[in-house]
Amino acid sequence: MAVLANNASGSVPDTSSGTGPLAVSHENPTGPSSILLPLVPTPAPTADGSPAAQDPTLVAGTLGGVVVRRSVLPGGVRVLTEAMPGQRSATIGFWVGVGSRDEAEGQHGSTHFLEHLLFKGTTRRTALEIAEAFDEVGGESNAATAKEHTCYFARVLDADLPMAIDVIADMVTSAVIDADELEQERDVILEEIAMDSDDPADVAHEEFVEAVLGSHPLGRPIGGTPEAIKAVPRESVLDHYRRYYRPSELVVTAAGGLDHEVVCSLVLDALRTAGWTLEEDALPVARRSDTPVAIESTGGIRVIRRAVEQANILVGCPSITATDERRFVMSVLNAVLGGGMSSRLFQEIREKRGLVYSTYSFSASYADAGYFAMYAGCSPAKTGQVIDLLGAELDRLAADGISADELRRAVGQLSGGMVMALEDSGSRMSRLGRAELVSGEFLGLDEVLARVNAVTKKQVRELAAELAAAPRTITVVGPFDTPADFGH
Repeated sequence: MAVLANNASGSVPDTSSGTGPLAVSHENPTGPSSILLPLVPTPAPTADGSPAAQDPTLVAGTLGGVVVRRSVLPGGVRVLTEAMPGQRSATIGFWVGVGSRDEAEGQHGSTHFLEHLLFKGTTRRTALEIAEAFDEVGGESNAATAKEHTCYFARVLDADLPMAIDVIADMVTSAVIDADELEQERDVILEEIAMDSDDPADVAHEEFVEAVLGSHPLGRPIGGTPEAIKAVPRESVLDHYRRYYRPSELVVTAAGGLDHEVVCSLVLDALRTAGWTLEEDALPVARRSDTPVAIESTGGIRVIRRAVEQANILVGCPSITATDERRFVMSVLNAVLGGGMSSRLFQEIREKRGLVYSTYSFSASYADAGYFAMYAGCSPAKTGQVIDLLGAELDRLAADGISADELRRAVGQLSGGMVMALEDSGSRMSRLGRAELVSGEFLGLDEVLARVNAVTKKQVRELAAELAAAPRTITVVGPFDTPADFGH
């Protein structure tokens, strides 16, 4: 599970760092179509242990009526917007660059816990009043916790954007975190974890990430464990809130029918109303270091017994980071190997052999680490055979590479998907946040498509060979006690 949403009824924008290009469209007809913001390595912490600041970079550009702008406000608050002419709605997101990987010992699960609690009332609004504010205008609000960030977002009519900014700013700055509400929400989160534990596919993914990333903080479950949630005290959640929810950590992104200067003004007014001190010369905190860390994975098989009718299988290894230039190659590799009905995994394991209903490949990339995986769900009796076939397809890709037709189809699939995604304001809002917090790179759509089109068969084969040579981690959830039960 890459992202945990606050409520099941709302739609969650894609806040994960997956295989697709992680840059945000930024076009300028009078200059380059891409602007690279400085990927500043994280400096040594300040005396109080907080991250050091980074220099702000302000950018703006236009193309065909589309405008992407970035401003650094007093306090170091960053605001990024993308105007979509003709849109009658807008999506706004308040991001904090803290996720489950940042939790200290004794605070595991605090990030997701806090995300829930911010909907439970502020010094100005009750939980019901927060919900009513969006319901009475037909809006949608939600939040999502990921491994490296948290986002509170809403989609409303353009006329209701001031309300959305005011309410979310109130939640982010002035949450009460009442002791009784915390205990009640503790039970809600335990039920959420129990629900996820009843989903064997979800269990397989969580167990795989823990197995493949080992002791790296990215390997921890976003929501925490039942034991951690039962044990975390209110003071730990409050400490997490005070440490990370501050102006220099805040990123506000918006897309749709909007005006950048108006959004900046509304954000400033809302934060000042909440009582935040916004110093004129304050700078944003630095982005995370993008220096890859060595994941000491030795591979192996992890078996989780569940009395289920279908075994859930994941096979994979550590992989590239979110800013690795090969992320475009990885996108093409996944499209060929397991990205659709014409992919190799689907054709070989489902269409040709009829062994599975679902099979695919994917990768997840973060600031300093990542992983690649192939998934399949099959009859327990076929588990060993399917594991072998997953590995064999990766090995074949590494040995023989891909054909010109496969490369052409993969590029077309990725290009079409990216263009269609731009029709949605939620996707654009989310891309702005990921670019600011992770990559620091704004690429025009033409540049993104050019990079995908520039991927070669040789590059795909080389990356596949690297993946195939890595120690292989296998996770199986099914009616088994040991790998010997399915012939491994």
